[in-house]
Amino acid sequence: MLHDHRKPRPHFDLRLEEDGVLRSWAVPKGLPTSSRHDRLAVAVDDHEMDHLGYTDEHKSVADTGWWEDESRDDHRVVFVLHGQGGSRRYALIRTDRDWLLHLTKDQPTA
Repeated sequence: MLHDHRKPRPHFDLRLEEDGVLRSWAVPKGLPTSSRHDRLAVAVDDHEMDHLGYTDEHKSVADTGWWEDESRDDHRVVFVLHGQGGSRRYALIRTDRDWLLHLTKDQPTA
């Protein structure tokens, strides 16, 4: 799930279902479109599953689909998002304070 938020400042919320909850990150500049430019991803509290379809005057659903966990350790999660526009491989990389969302160079084949 990718939510498009307009308030308090425009950003996207990346939500990955895991263990019955939605793990969530606020991504101020949206998902990266190039492997050369990582995006800040701020971890936020988990959300309940009923938040999947939630919309209001400031929040809309930007994309839906499913995700595939490829590898993970304490500092990195590599996964493929299978959305309406196709599949893209990303890595969430933990920094000292937040996370970086990275579009990997190697992408899934159609």
